[in-house]
Amino acid sequence: MAVKIRLKRMGAKKSPFYRIVVADARSPRDGRSIETVGTYNPLTVPATVQIDEEKALQWLTNGAKPSDTVRNLFSEQGIMEKFHNAKFGK
Repeated sequence: MAVKIRLKRMGAKKSPFYRIVVADARSPRDGRSIETVGTYNPLTVPATVQIDEEKALQWLTNGAKPSDTVRNLFSEQGIMEKFHNAKFGK
């Protein structure tokens, strides 16, 4: 089963709020998810990002592929750097 870490849109019309979820790649964007890893609110200044770092790193080491937006959010939080350091032993 191909697993992705991606955004799930929540919130009302014209006021988006996202959950960062781990989901099967075949499931729809707002469909069933396996686990919630964090939240992202682009409406606040600056944008609010809350990520459970342990869960995110665990899913990345298990082979989950982040979407482009989630990869950028993880990079800003330093999670991708920790993942690469753990993976390549630096």
